[in-house]
Amino acid sequence: MTDEAPLRRRDAPEDAVDGPDAVPPAQPEPGGPVPLTAPREGTPRPVESTDELAEVVARMADGTGPVAVDAERASGYRYTQRAYLVQLRRAGAGTVLIDPLPLADLRTLDAALADTEWVLHAASQDLACLAELGMKPRRLFDTELAARLAGFERVGLAALTENLLGYTLEKHHSAADWSTRPLPESWLTYAALDVEMLTDLRDNLAAELDRQGKAAWAAEEFAALVASTDRPPKVRPDPWRRTSGIHRVRGARAQSRVRALWYARDGVAARRDSAPGRVLPDSAIVAAAELDPKDERALLALPGFGGRSVRRLARVWLDALDEARALPDDALPVNQPVEGPPPPHRWAERDPVAAARLQRCRQVVVGTAEAHTLPPENLISPDFVRRLAWAPPDEISPQTVGDTLRGFGARAWQVGLIAEQLADVLPDPSSAVSGEA
Repeated sequence: MTDEAPLRRRDAPEDAVDGPDAVPPAQPEPGGPVPLTAPREGTPRPVESTDELAEVVARMADGTGPVAVDAERASGYRYTQRAYLVQLRRAGAGTVLIDPLPLADLRTLDAALADTEWVLHAASQDLACLAELGMKPRRLFDTELAARLAGFERVGLAALTENLLGYTLEKHHSAADWSTRPLPESWLTYAALDVEMLTDLRDNLAAELDRQGKAAWAAEEFAALVASTDRPPKVRPDPWRRTSGIHRVRGARAQSRVRALWYARDGVAARRDSAPGRVLPDSAIVAAAELDPKDERALLALPGFGGRSVRRLARVWLDALDEARALPDDALPVNQPVEGPPPPHRWAERDPVAAARLQRCRQVVVGTAEAHTLPPENLISPDFVRRLAWAPPDEISPQTVGDTLRGFGARAWQVGLIAEQLADVLPDPSSAVSGEA
């Protein structure tokens, strides 16, 4: 970012009242926002060589203040979630676009920014792909998360830039195939604009959080995001069970067909570096699992198997179905024991007392969130509330409830806001009345 003064939030009144209950105003000035169509210094050419990277590292090291960071992936097109473009902007250094494909990694850049606060929007979406390149923030500010904590209803980058800074951003390339080479000039301009005003946005949101008394809450959330980069990614057991529409597939034998087709598709997708859904849609897997076609003619008559590339792989799909058909009964899928509480819609049947307890806890969460102008899911994870309501501590007190929530991963500010009120509603009111009687 250049050294000009940060843009002030257009609609913030000079005499705004401080306090955690303040709702940020969101009305644009007369005349409407200004379209942002080009970076201030023009669209830079992507860095593609180690010599160019070294020059960028020096520039970024000489810059001042936070660094805006973004990454573009090719979700929906490629098998992996790797970054295909990295964008940065820092005062005194300007905007930089980096093509990571011809480079081994970006560790030298990471070292140059080790003491710098990173500003990202929806950081959890980009931290993993940046870590693959050797880039991990030590401090960060997430503008989307900050906006949620500040009580904004619309927290997308374009909406916040318009609301707080008075500029409109086009988002028509957000779902593009960023593995395309060469990248079109219009795409590069779009990518550069994503970091053009990010630190200005950060300054506005930081001031709003401070005004509402929520800066410490945000700091805890940002620290948790930084810590998450050091944890290995979770490996999901039986990923084939997440096939869309699998709830229609009845019986272990039919589920074995879903499993066989899912892994066959995954192998093809990995070899091609293509998104699995582009190899074979989930709907086709479910259709084949339900009807169990025995030959190519029957297979290709099913919905989802009509495309040319899918037809060319007919033998792969039929082999997978043959393997599932030949499995002995003891090799069929079995339902794995579910960790934690059952789905909430089953609570009333399985444990009416717990269902009522969950309802009381949810009312507390919603009420507390409204009082502090927070989304309920940012006040406390819904999963934490379910687990607490299903199996509360033996002795219920603000301390034991707080300890339980901390054990789940709740932050100190969340526990401080909610633990005492949850402790009040966890006991069964009818039991308390009976005890008094």
